Amino acid sequence: MKRLSWIASVAGLGLVGALGGAWASGVVTAQDAPESLLPPGFDDPVPAPTPTPVPTALPTAAPQPATPQPGTPSVVQPGPAPVLGDLPSVPQISSEELSELPSVEELEEMSTDQLDDLLGLKPQYDIPPAARRSLSQVGLLDPEEGGLPTESLSRQPAALVRAVLGGTRKPLVSRWGHILLRRALASRLATPEGMNPVEFAALRAGVLNRLGEHVVARSLAQDVDTGNWNEALTSEALTAYIAAADFVGACPAVRLQGSAREDAQWVMLQAICNAYAGEGALAGSQLDRALGEELAPPIDVLLAQRYAGAAGRGRRAVEIEWEGVEELNPWRFALANAVGETVPEALIEDADPYYERTAAVGAMVPLAQRALFAQRAAREGILSAHAMIQLYSQIYADTSISGEAADDAARLREAYIADDPASRVAAMRTMWGTLDDELDQPDYAASVTTAFAAARISPSGALARHSGELIASMLTAGLDRDAASWASVVEQGSLGWALVVTARPNGGAVSEAAVASFIEENGSYEARKSAFLVAGLGGLGRISQSELNGLSSELDLALSRQTRWSQMIERAADAGNPTLVAMLAGLGMQGASWEQMTPLHLYHITSALSRVGLEAEARMIAAEAVARG
Repeated sequence: MKRLSWIASVAGLGLVGALGGAWASGVVTAQDAPESLLPPGFDDPVPAPTPTPVPTALPTAAPQPATPQPGTPSVVQPGPAPVLGDLPSVPQISSEELSELPSVEELEEMSTDQLDDLLGLKPQYDIPPAARRSLSQVGLLDPEEGGLPTESLSRQPAALVRAVLGGTRKPLVSRWGHILLRRALASRLATPEGMNPVEFAALRAGVLNRLGEHVVARSLAQDVDTGNWNEALTSEALTAYIAAADFVGACPAVRLQGSAREDAQWVMLQAICNAYAGEGALAGSQLDRALGEELAPPIDVLLAQRYAGAAGRGRRAVEIEWEGVEELNPWRFALANAVGETVPEALIEDADPYYERTAAVGAMVPLAQRALFAQRAAREGILSAHAMIQLYSQIYADTSISGEAADDAARLREAYIADDPASRVAAMRTMWGTLDDELDQPDYAASVTTAFAAARISPSGALARHSGELIASMLTAGLDRDAASWASVVEQGSLGWALVVTARPNGGAVSEAAVASFIEENGSYEARKSAFLVAGLGGLGRISQSELNGLSSELDLALSRQTRWSQMIERAADAGNPTLVAMLAGLGMQGASWEQMTPLHLYHITSALSRVGLEAEARMIAAEAVARG
C-alpha cells in the first residue's frame, strides 16, 4: 500500500506541472510559487565571461577574489589561462609503415583479441596479481600425496637435469619404470639451480608427452600461470591439449598470446577460440579463408569448421570427406574423435602408437574401439588395472557391443564369479592366450586386466603349474603380498618361485643353488629370464657379492662394467636423491621391447632405487623383467 500511495503522489506532481499554476495555487497555500530544490545559485543563469587577453607571462601573484555581496550567489569565475609550452613533435609515419596498417575491411574482421593485440592493449597476464601462483615449486603431487621430495633437484646442476630430461625421447620398456618416471615428473618440485622454472616445467611436460601421458602433461602446464608460458611450454601444452582433444582448453593461451605464432594450427585454434568466445561469424570467415588459401589440408580445416560450428547457433553443416587422405596427424585424429567423426580403419591400422595411447583415454572414443587401443596403454603403464576393469565393465553392460571386446568382458567376469578356481583360472588363461600352450608368453595387457582376479585365487598345489602366470598378473598391479602367499606352493626353480623371491617385501637371501636351478630349468631366449633374475637379485642385495660375481661370470653378464650412465646413477644414489635416480632410471629404460633392455642396466637401476628408498619400485621392475624377459 505504501508503494501504491508513493506512485500516486508522483503522478499527482506530474499532473500539477501539466495543468498550470491556477490549480496549483488552490492547493499550495504556503507559497506563491514552487520552491527550487537546487542550492542557491545553481538555478541562476551563469553570466557570460568577459573576454580577457592571454597574458604574455604568468602573474606574479594570484588575484584576490572579490567579496560577494549579501544575497548574491557565489559564482566561480574562470582564472587566467596558463601559458602552454611547446607541443611535442608528432612522429612522422613513413609510407611503408602506412602500407602495413590494416584496411577498414580487415579491421572489421578482426576479433577483440586481435584488435587489442594490434593496438597494444592486450594484457600480459589474464590472472589478477593476488591470484597468481608462485613458480618456486611446480607440480601436481606433494610428498604427502605420494610425490617425491620437493627440494631433491633444487641444488642439482641445471645442465645435468636438462640433459637427462632432454635425452628421454622414447617410451620405456618397463611398465613399472613408466609409472615411477611419471610419478617423478608429476611431483611438486623446486627448480634446479640455474634453470628457469618455466623451462623446467616445459622439459617435464615434454617427457610426459613422449611417454603418452598427455593428460598429466596438460595438468602440469596448467600449474603454471598462462601469462608465464614461454614458447617451449606453450608448444608442449598445445601438444597435450590436442592429444586430449581439449581444444577449448588451449584458448586462454591462444587468446592471450594473440599473433605470437602464424602457423596453420595456431590460426585454426584462434578461429575455434573465437567461435567459443561468441564470435562465430569471425571464426567462420577465418576458417573459410584458411580453406580458400590452402593454409592446411582440407580435411584439417573441415574438421575445425565442424568443431567451431558446434559453438554457434547456426549449426552450419560441414561434410567431412576422407577420400584422398592417406595418413593421420594428431590434429585431425583428435578433432575427428571430438566431433564424433569415424576415422577410416585403413588409416588406423598402420598408424603410429601415439594414436593408441591417446585414444585409450579418450572418453569420446567408442568403447569397443577404445578396448583395442587400451591394450598398449595397459602394457606401457598409462592405464592401471583398475582402469581396465572399469573399461570392460562398461563394455559388458552395453549389450549392443559384440566381438572380441565383448568376449573379453565376459571372460573377465567369469574370472571373478566362476564356481571353482580352475574355471576362473581357465578364463584368465584364455585372456592371456596361454590356454593351449604352456610355453606361450602371456599377453601382458591381459595380465594387467586380470591382476585382481588372479589375487582372488587361493594358493593351491593343484594350480601350482599356473603359479607363474598368476603371480605375474598380480604383480602388474603391485599385489606383492598376495604373490608372496604362494611361496609355500611354488616349486624351486620355477617361474613362480623366481617372481616370489624377487618381488616379496622384506625378502631374505636367495641361495646360489636355487638360482642355478632356475637357470637350468629356464628355456627363455638367450637365457634372458635367467640373466634378469641374477641382475635383479644382485641389485636388490638378495644374493651375496661373491655369488653375484660367479653367476654373472657364468652367464657372461659383465655387471661390473661401468658406463657414463651407470656412474651417474650410482652417484645420484650415493647422494640419496630419489628424484634424480628415478629420472636416470627412465633414461636407461628407453626402448620398444625388453630385447633392448640389458642386465647391466637392470642391475644398476634396482640397486640405485633400493638405496634411495624406492625398494618397492625396484622389486616390481626386477620381477617384471623376469616375467617379460
